[in-house]
Amino acid sequence: MLELAIGIILGCCALGAGAAMIAGIGPGIGEGNAVASACEAIARQPESKGSVTSTMLMGCAVAETTGLYALVIAILLIFVAPNMLVNILLNAIG
Repeated sequence: MLELAIGIILGCCALGAGAAMIAGIGPGIGEGNAVASACEAIARQPESKGSVTSTMLMGCAVAETTGLYALVIAILLIFVAPNMLVNILLNAIG
């Protein structure tokens, strides 16, 4: 019975880590759109290259934080949460 509970904990942590990494799709799409729009803006007005590039890089850096937060959550779910939850389970059982 205990092995089943530990298996469920490990499986749910793995599923949660996989679901958290789905958040990596958003920054990829957002940054791709930002770069495409910046290239189009530079093509239309080449003299504005400096301001467009700096604004694009700042926006991409902000968008990338979502993916990094998802990666941190996934790493915590893989390496930290299973041990913590198993210890809570074992302490509850006695």
